[in-house]
Amino acid sequence: MQAILSSWFVQGMIKATSDMWLKGWDERNGGNVSLRLTAEDVTPYESDFYPQPRHEALSQPMPALADCWFIVTGSGKFFRNVQLDPADSLVVLQVDSDGKGYRIFWGLTNGGLPTSELASHFQSHIVRMGVTHGRDRVIMHCHATNLIALSYVLELDTAKFTRELWEGSTECLVVFPDGVGIVPWMVPGTDTIGDATSEQMKHHSLVLWPFHGIFGTGPTLDEAFGLIDTAEKSAEVMVKVRSMGGKKQTISTEELIALGKRFGVTPLEAALRV
Repeated sequence: MQAILSSWFVQGMIKATSDMWLKGWDERNGGNVSLRLTAEDVTPYESDFYPQPRHEALSQPMPALADCWFIVTGSGKFFRNVQLDPADSLVVLQVDSDGKGYRIFWGLTNGGLPTSELASHFQSHIVRMGVTHGRDRVIMHCHATNLIALSYVLELDTAKFTRELWEGSTECLVVFPDGVGIVPWMVPGTDTIGDATSEQMKHHSLVLWPFHGIFGTGPTLDEAFGLIDTAEKSAEVMVKVRSMGGKKQTISTEELIALGKRFGVTPLEAALRV
């Protein structure tokens, strides 16, 4: 067995994708995950690398990611199968020194490419590297059922959508005080939606793709998963509240402010004013 299969990053991707599928967020080949690695992370497993790594061009240059390593889910791969065959479902790649392409060092044993949302992931990685001074290393996208459902009935406004989720569960303001960014509906797998998503990632760790899914980020796979899980749980609560006739009482603005002070976070001001 290849040593890389027992590495923390391959095992982490197996767990994350399995958990996401079990949650019902990633039907068929839906969803994608990328984790930025360091040279120190991958060096112990060089003996498992392809002797002649395949080269692929990027749809646009990414010089800010020059020489960066990533492990990414593959395009068209089913999350439910990652645990069965991680070497076919995942890919370890390194961006070229000029940022114009990348080389595949491990994975995709039956051929194929990294996720079709690679441009969106890379554009968001660049932004989050800057915003968090390199702390955020994960971009996670999934089709979280209740967040998608709410995108059909709530106004697609960052402040209003965020406020609804904050009121859905007390922990939400603490977990994502920066709120949920929203982009218009766009064709997925394009540089255009990647640009729009990364623009929202400058201000928000969660970005909603209406009628499609959610993007989340964080320093670890657990943190990114937990962020989405928290928002999705609140969305589920609010879907049920609406089915029961709507709110009769809720968390007040004053209580949200007090919550932020207690946990030392700064809530999105626009969401407090709704």
